[in-house]
Amino acid sequence: MSESTSYDIPLPAHLVAAFGSDWDPAPPMPHPARPDGAASAAAHRLSIGRAFPGQAIVVPAGGLTPRANDTDYAFRAASSFTWLTGETIEDAVLVMTPNGDAPHEATLYIREFAQPGELAYFTSRTHGAVWVGNVPNVADTEAVLGLTTRPLTELAAALDKLRGTATAVLAGVDAGLDARIGDATNGRLAQLLDELRLIKDSWELGRLAYACEVTTRGFADVVRELPRVIDRPDLRGERWLEGTFWRRARLEGNEVGYTSILGAGSHATTLHWWRNNGPVSSGQLLLADMGVETDELYTADVTRTLPISGSYSPDQLKVYRAVEEAQRAGIAEVRVGADFLAAHRAANWVLADHLHSWGVLPVTADVSLDPDDSRPGSGLHRRYTLHGTSHMLGIDVHDCAQARDELYRGATLEAGHVLTVEPGLYFQSNDRSVPAELRGIGVRIEDDIAVTDGDPLVLSAGLPRDPAEVEAWMREVQSTPAAP
Repeated sequence: MSESTSYDIPLPAHLVAAFGSDWDPAPPMPHPARPDGAASAAAHRLSIGRAFPGQAIVVPAGGLTPRANDTDYAFRAASSFTWLTGETIEDAVLVMTPNGDAPHEATLYIREFAQPGELAYFTSRTHGAVWVGNVPNVADTEAVLGLTTRPLTELAAALDKLRGTATAVLAGVDAGLDARIGDATNGRLAQLLDELRLIKDSWELGRLAYACEVTTRGFADVVRELPRVIDRPDLRGERWLEGTFWRRARLEGNEVGYTSILGAGSHATTLHWWRNNGPVSSGQLLLADMGVETDELYTADVTRTLPISGSYSPDQLKVYRAVEEAQRAGIAEVRVGADFLAAHRAANWVLADHLHSWGVLPVTADVSLDPDDSRPGSGLHRRYTLHGTSHMLGIDVHDCAQARDELYRGATLEAGHVLTVEPGLYFQSNDRSVPAELRGIGVRIEDDIAVTDGDPLVLSAGLPRDPAEVEAWMREVQSTPAAP
């Protein structure tokens, strides 16, 4: 990004001199990271170091991305970088150097912002505290993260010392590092990081539970705001509700973990309805797929399908109960020793069985779920279910996507895996294979499930799923005032 634009007022030499003096030290900026996460990050570094004995490892956070001219998109650090460091600031780089038979020596390099007395303190749009605020200093960062920290200006010399040492870099995050080091592992580092991230430790599970807790409050905010937008054609009600949830995410977390989906009426049948620009009308359903991302970047991913007027119609209830039954069947399969796809098979069998009993599906559930895709009738239910039932969850909403298939879709579940269970039925308004009374109805119910040594742990259990309980909860929420 340029530090000067066509609308800037030139700064003459005498002002440069005048503005460079008479400053007290910049106010300190405490580091925002939770100190209790340092041990978790240290264990993560140890695990990736063991996978690359004798090799250096370089993991960048990434930099700002221009949105337009001199404005940038909100920064979010590379997920694996934060997993290894607990840091979330832009331009930072983690360097892990081999240390014989001992664990790697890890050093975090962070950019120091311009200080009082430097011209950039007053003029830099990206690294001047007058423009963008101060940042934690090197010493405070090191103390909170429990990680040796140095100024970013020393990174080049550190990389020079690695010449002749086999080095693995997390490619595709920092173009400058890619050009300087290259990805000698052909993506192996990214793959192994994602595979190690599949199993969450107790600290990570705590962050995910908190994300679900705040998400529950965000759903309540949305329900409380529903009456304000119902049958108001002058309002884009979906967008109002999206903003309502976003406010909660910013209040108690970093952001939303992904673009919220607020689909009213037939918009609920569009799997990724991100436009959120439609009205909210009485008698419709509202499919709300939303999740809060914590300051440590762990995200919830929860969906509820709510009756906008407060109660489900008979046809809506018929579809809703089928999806709820399917979800309960799927959650029951999320156990140590089960395979990852067990929840998908269980949920889809229930959905296909209902579709067949309603006369929508011409074949039985056993035929439609036949793994032999070439068999006539196999897979026909997918016209109405559209998507898989589960994905891994963690720092990313679709977590660990670069892990090998045998460790993801083909995996046997272990304690510490966290995945969604989110079956749905989507009857398009123009689908002639569906009875007229069901067209335009879309229902999805999604929860975040942690695998334990015992029963599945529903992290998002604070939100009701039973339709009668949903209706009662909505009445209760709408009768109480909003609170931060």
